[in-house]
Amino acid sequence: MVKRVAVVGAGSSGLACIKICVEEGLEPVCFESSDDIGGLWKFKESPETERSSIYRSLVVNTSKEMMCYSDFPMPTGYPNYMHNSQLLQYYRLYADHFDLLRHIHFQTTVRSVAQRPDFSSSGQWDILTFNEDGEEERHIFDAVLVCSGHYTHPSLPLSGFPGYETFSGRCFHSWEYKDADACRGKRVVVVGIGNSGGDIAVEISRSANKTFLSTRQGAWVIGRMSSNGLPLDMNAITRLNNMLTLLLPKTLVNWAAERALNYKYDHTLYGLKPSHRLLDRKPLINDDLPGRILQGALVMKANLKGFKDSGVEFEDGTVEENIDAVVFCTGYNGTFPFLPSALTDGPHGELTLYKTLFPPSLVQPTLAVMGLFQTKGPIMPVVEMQARWAVKVFTGSSCLPPKEKMLEVIESERKRNMKSYPSPQTAALQVEYIPYLDFMAEQVGVRPNLLTLLLTDPVLWGRIFFGPCTPYQYRLTGPGQWAGARQAILTQWERLAHPFRTRAVPESRPSVLLSHWMLVFGGTVAMAFVLCKTEITPVLQGAAQFLDRSKMFLKDSWFTVAPQ
Repeated sequence: MVKRVAVVGAGSSGLACIKICVEEGLEPVCFESSDDIGGLWKFKESPETERSSIYRSLVVNTSKEMMCYSDFPMPTGYPNYMHNSQLLQYYRLYADHFDLLRHIHFQTTVRSVAQRPDFSSSGQWDILTFNEDGEEERHIFDAVLVCSGHYTHPSLPLSGFPGYETFSGRCFHSWEYKDADACRGKRVVVVGIGNSGGDIAVEISRSANKTFLSTRQGAWVIGRMSSNGLPLDMNAITRLNNMLTLLLPKTLVNWAAERALNYKYDHTLYGLKPSHRLLDRKPLINDDLPGRILQGALVMKANLKGFKDSGVEFEDGTVEENIDAVVFCTGYNGTFPFLPSALTDGPHGELTLYKTLFPPSLVQPTLAVMGLFQTKGPIMPVVEMQARWAVKVFTGSSCLPPKEKMLEVIESERKRNMKSYPSPQTAALQVEYIPYLDFMAEQVGVRPNLLTLLLTDPVLWGRIFFGPCTPYQYRLTGPGQWAGARQAILTQWERLAHPFRTRAVPESRPSVLLSHWMLVFGGTVAMAFVLCKTEITPVLQGAAQFLDRSKMFLKDSWFTVAPQ
């Protein structure tokens, strides 16, 4: 019977795992190699080997209501998109509120996690740790939750670029980047257009003489701010939108969404347009990148080909001379050196995980790897749900399929995702935000029953179906139910609006709205009329206008908080 659980790491994932283990009556023991909680979000002036590292100015790209823990809303006064220091403070509040620090052994590093000789019957693990004085200690645990993250081993592919040995400038990974002070007045190339690459390129462009952003494929760029100035994810990540994405032709949804983005700034004109469609991959979340291009401070370039003494050459044949530094924002190697080598049985030495969580090769499912996935949404609610499911599996309340079935699911999902992500390793990490959460919630017994809610609590049903898919939805019923979940959902737009109320503004007169049902009926009739036309352009335009108007109606009539 599982009782003692080892938690490796005290970042956002580790804290959630500790709290959930305590809720389930287990005894968590957390090993944290540093002297503080926060993991990735604990800013350090200098990067430390085998630990994650962030830059000083980093601001989250998911809003507070979407990324909080499911039973602990962020303080009302927090901005909707916060600086990394405020997020770390939230973790401290969470740890204090649930008394989690007493379960953490700081400055204790896990050296190895190995199956015990009787693992096939006991499911237990031998764990070797060492403290700040280098003293080793051996432990026996019934289960293990790996929360060490996968942003600790930077991927710096210098050997793939000829001429780097004689390049006179500096080459370094974004893992080392802290701020743009060292780039003042210089000519800098940033390689990679992920979220870090976009942020760092924009920041350097404010200090450097010239900044070049090199990308292999380009990216669709979306700002944090959506219509009416509301957070992007609060408008985009809804059950309604998820249903429409499943029901409508993908080509139509891509066309409408790309048209809206290009209406703001033409991705072809700005040199940003990628080879893939918008829904096929994660977009780049950045508020300032197009503006820096417009001002000429940032120049888009093709993929880096190699180095030439003091310059760099790109794959389109162009060369930029007198380059002082090249910053590689080229990702990380997801390695877990303390885990048994038998678990890293992927074709490239990566972990093979069922539902990006459980190694199918284990006879006893008593180990889970948290956070090793990529999704178009906030990470924390997904990791928290992963922990809730993992603990249920550990205690026998939820069962995994047979090994053969798990391997079949892994391969099926990998092949499906490779249509958008050609790399098998990257494809294996992709999950769809709401469907993945709902699947795990079903295993735990906490998935919201929309039909029951419609019949018993239509107001709450409306907020859940039409509104943002906030984490509180998974605390309404079932194991771990939180009495404050319903109120948290009903007041989430109020908490969103609170940080804006810093001065009194004239009240706007409420507009006279048509009946909800009349507007829906009228829109349906208009849509049917449009679809009767034979020309494709009017059809697409009519559909886009209908979707836009319906979305604005739903947001205004159901969710927008009146100014005060």
